[in-house]
Amino acid sequence: MTETGAATAPRLVLATHNRGKLRELRDLLRGQVPGLDVDTQVVDAGAVGAPDVAETGVTFAENSLLKARAVAEATGLVAIADDSGLSVDVLGGAPGIFSARWSGRHGDDAANLQLLLDQLADVPDGHRAAAFVCAAALAIPDSTRTGGSVGAAARREVVEYGQLEGILLREPRGAGGFGYDPVLQPLGLDRSCAELSPAEKNAISHRGQAFRALLPAIVEALR
Repeated sequence: MTETGAATAPRLVLATHNRGKLRELRDLLRGQVPGLDVDTQVVDAGAVGAPDVAETGVTFAENSLLKARAVAEATGLVAIADDSGLSVDVLGGAPGIFSARWSGRHGDDAANLQLLLDQLADVPDGHRAAAFVCAAALAIPDSTRTGGSVGAAARREVVEYGQLEGILLREPRGAGGFGYDPVLQPLGLDRSCAELSPAEKNAISHRGQAFRALLPAIVEALR
């Protein structure tokens, strides 16, 4: 490999195909690691042929670790993954890890949101507390520092958390965001998450909190 190629080879993979998540991570890491070109060396799963990993865990942390560990082992690169969802107090923390498939159809945001609103139709305003919760995991393979081969087992794992508390509205508001964003109004604000600008949402989001908490471990892994 040429010197130029070595300088731009991927060093960190985010276990997702979501370009928005990748953009957030790149922005977070920009200028944090000397010599790291975030636009070419921080990539998503598709850029390195990383496998899709089934979320078979029973907690956000388990699912994020499953994905980060599998991608680190498959690629030999430092890997990050996250798992997140909505936790509603009166539902005992549900939908939780089932947030993306609450209606029975994975990724059907409209159906998931409508089912949740129907379930909470009789719940008074004072009991509609909820939060977006995220667990972000970092997996560092042995090969990262030793130049070993792809497939090396992860030698260090770190998990951090983020939470955005709010109340659930009775009907969707706003056209931004995705998932349950239109019905969660963060505490202290008078707008739903879907009514916030991307910059406003990123500043307080559960995923942003978790990634920022993970930042020191990421920086250390890439030095």
